[in-house]
Amino acid sequence: MLKNKIICEKKFIKSGFLEIHAAVFLFGFSGLFGKFLHCPSIVIVFGRTLFASAALLPIMAFTSGVRPFSGGKKAMLVYAVQGMLLAAHWTSFFYSIQISTVTIGLLTFSTFPVFVTFMEPFFFREKLNSSDIATAMIVFAGLVLVLPGFDFSRAPVKGAFYGIVSGFTFALLSLANRKNVQQDHPIVVAFYQNFFASLALFPFIFVLKPSVPDEHEFFLLAALGILCTALSHTLFIKSLISIKAQTAGIITALEPVYGILLAFIILGERPGLRTMAGGVIIIAATVAAGLLHKKK
Repeated sequence: MLKNKIICEKKFIKSGFLEIHAAVFLFGFSGLFGKFLHCPSIVIVFGRTLFASAALLPIMAFTSGVRPFSGGKKAMLVYAVQGMLLAAHWTSFFYSIQISTVTIGLLTFSTFPVFVTFMEPFFFREKLNSSDIATAMIVFAGLVLVLPGFDFSRAPVKGAFYGIVSGFTFALLSLANRKNVQQDHPIVVAFYQNFFASLALFPFIFVLKPSVPDEHEFFLLAALGILCTALSHTLFIKSLISIKAQTAGIITALEPVYGILLAFIILGERPGLRTMAGGVIIIAATVAAGLLHKKK
């Protein structure tokens, strides 16, 4: 009886690890859509968030039982601001990849824990640990290696800048989500943020008047929104039932690894030794910080 229980628990945990790795794989794969799609980054994000919110709506109703837009005006206003933040995050992320490479976009975005480290004590009145400062400095050193220089007229440098902007806006969103999940189911949070992000970008579609995506691009936008956003978020959240949040955070640091490997296999992108060295430093520091927090 006890043996069967242990076997069931191991299978349950194994299932959680498979779910979290599948989610992180899809997170990393989403970066490649910046190269697959030739429409402006705003159009990519509008399509992504529109398809994602449409896919998350029935999932939200099934998993949480929450009736859409029943949280009150104040809550909806807060989510509207967060939706604009999400739109800014993904727009800068895809723009970074479009003008540079998948590697630069993913690695510079991966600096978001540095911003979280210094902003979290301010927002939540917590003590800033010396180990967190050391980790931030190591990540910054890795970032210096990733940057191909400081001439902003060069596309890779400009791409790195927008990747850092993407990391900064994601850090703000992460801090907001720390409060969100104390009140709402994570799927509910994901739906509202994606819905309001698409709503925020809708007026820009009329102002910029970009070319209408063809059937191929429409299919890719649907895949990005449904598979790489709605499904990945659902798998990620489901994995937290059987594995710890700290463990999930450490595994999430593998997102740029998956993305860079896929870019190498599918797109033939070959990052230079300096970029790879900087990437190894950034990822290693992020994983080490996660392990340290887990130990504490």
